[in-house]
Amino acid sequence: MADKKKLIVLIGGPGVGKGTFAKMLMDLHQYNYIGVGALLRALPPDSEIHQIIADGNLVPDDVLFELLRANLKDDMDVLLDGFPRRLSQAKWLVENYADKFDIHILNFVVPTETLVARIEKRIASGTARADDRNHDIIRARLHTFFDVTVPAIDWLRNAKKIKFSDVDVSGNLDNNLSEIMAALEK
Repeated sequence: MADKKKLIVLIGGPGVGKGTFAKMLMDLHQYNYIGVGALLRALPPDSEIHQIIADGNLVPDDVLFELLRANLKDDMDVLLDGFPRRLSQAKWLVENYADKFDIHILNFVVPTETLVARIEKRIASGTARADDRNHDIIRARLHTFFDVTVPAIDWLRNAKKIKFSDVDVSGNLDNNLSEIMAALEK
C-alpha cells in the first residue's frame, strides 16, 4: 500500500477531554471520526450494553471488535476516541490495523484531581451521560482506568509499528491544542 492513511487514537482517563480534543482536531482536518463511547451510549437505554456502560463498566471485547470492523475504513484518516481500553484491545488494534494505517496513539495525561474536576464540571453543566450520574460510578470508572486501561497504555507505549505520544493536557485549551499538534508532528 503506497500511502497509508493516519489512524490517530485518543486515549486517557475519564474526563481528560478526549471528546473536546477530537472536536478541535476535526476543525483542523477531515477525519472519519469514530467515538466509540458515543456510539455505545446511543444504543437503546434498555439494552444490555447500555446498562454495562451506565454502571461504569467496560463493554466486552467482541462487541467492540465488531463495531470497529464495521467503522474502520482505510479510505481516509481516522480519529478514534474511546478505544482501546484493555490490553487485549490494544493488541488487537495493533495486530489488525498497524499494516493498514499509520497509527499514532495520543495518551492524554493530567493529574487524577483534574480528571475528577473535569467530570464534576461536566455534571454541573447538565450532562446527560449515564456514566457521570454519581460519584460511585465516577470512582468505578477511575478505578477501571488505572487497573485495566493503564496496562494497555503501557503496552502501547512500547509496541512495534506504531507511534506513541504522552500529551500533557492539564493547561488551557489553546495550550492543550498546541501540545497535541506538536505531538502529531513528531
